[in-house]
Amino acid sequence: MQPFPYHVFVCDQQKPEGVPCCSARGSRRVVDALRGEVSAQGLADRVQITPCGSLGLCERGPNMVVYPEGVWYSGVTVDDVPEIVRSHFANGQAVARLANQDAQAVRVEIESNKSKMQASMRAKDAAGALPDELAQTIRGFQESRAILTAIELDVFTAVGEGASAVEAAAKMRTDPRATGMLLHALAALGLLAKSGATFHNTPVSARYFVAGSPDDSRAATMHTAHLWRRWSTLTDCVRAGAAVARRDPREPDDQWTEPFIAAMHRNARERAPHVVRAVGTEGVRRMLDVGGGSGAYSIAFAQAGGELHAEVLDKLEVLAIARGHIERAGLASRVTTRVGDLRADEFGAGFDLILVSAICHMLSPKENRDLLRRCHRALAPQGRLAIQDFILEEDKTAPKMAALFSLNMLVGTEGGASYNQSEYAAWLGEAGFREVSRIRLPGPSGIMLGQK
Repeated sequence: MQPFPYHVFVCDQQKPEGVPCCSARGSRRVVDALRGEVSAQGLADRVQITPCGSLGLCERGPNMVVYPEGVWYSGVTVDDVPEIVRSHFANGQAVARLANQDAQAVRVEIESNKSKMQASMRAKDAAGALPDELAQTIRGFQESRAILTAIELDVFTAVGEGASAVEAAAKMRTDPRATGMLLHALAALGLLAKSGATFHNTPVSARYFVAGSPDDSRAATMHTAHLWRRWSTLTDCVRAGAAVARRDPREPDDQWTEPFIAAMHRNARERAPHVVRAVGTEGVRRMLDVGGGSGAYSIAFAQAGGELHAEVLDKLEVLAIARGHIERAGLASRVTTRVGDLRADEFGAGFDLILVSAICHMLSPKENRDLLRRCHRALAPQGRLAIQDFILEEDKTAPKMAALFSLNMLVGTEGGASYNQSEYAAWLGEAGFREVSRIRLPGPSGIMLGQK
């Protein structure tokens, strides 16, 4: 079977620093360049590009193999890509200067590199050294902390169209020497590029972390910076059984609220289309969005259902943010807001659909039972409750993100956690819901549905 005239495998193997590999020689940039050039030359339906593990010619990467001919290219750079696409993929002529010609020599080189790798792995194992992937995971906080500090200091905005460490430090009012160290680390992580003494933003940092960019994610990422402090208390939380950190009452509420809602809005905009399709809007005229945050889900449901009116219930300071999103969507007449306390208030009556998204994980089992009973009372006959949240598998060891998020609730709440399907089903049944079901969505979260 040959679904595409050409199938290109590009080595993107990552190895420990100092060990020759294609990723260290720029294979990711080559992959991106190939995809862009193939599309630009109108060949996307003829050429399949697949990053892969080691091809064995590690000292001469980046390496790629083109099938069906089986042409092995080595030392490919971004500058070589247009010629390869034009000559080989468009006109069927391999680029001889980059192609390996001696199959036996390639085989010998691959076998030699394989033997070296296996010997190295045996030596590490005999020494009792941690596996590379585990060691990298343990040290992963270093990369995260460098990026979060850059966000907190607004480094990427300070770098702008280009700046030296001294110039960036002057804008941020930071120490020039320490700023230089941070900028070099960010360059090593691929978020800055350095030319001479001048640092520049890369396409990724310019898109997401510079003030005024269309996809500016600085405010949302600040939520993660705030989580850092709480996660540093995890050891004490495990000993105590609940969160031990408390927000400093001297901190303004918006220091936490705005980044948190920005992060939730970013996630909700991505998830909302999946949720709307899964739940549906047929027969829904009145919807209540409990703890609706930025209003992203209510906006998406209103856009999908022409007769649907949604009400977002949340805290006063949150609803000020939500109203801005609702007005920009042009839905102020169909999406309204109500100040309320989801932990205590009665929600009213006659709703066809109640959405509880990313709320249950903040609450204890007792609080969730109470919340679901109040939701049941607020629904019209045949009305539905949709819970969107992380849903663990029965043994609670997967999905990984949901299991880790349970720890996020441990360090940040009194009794919150991620829960599994059986727990949600039991609570829904106790509240009086029937026809309880689970809908799996792409990603770590899912939906529990119950009907009154």
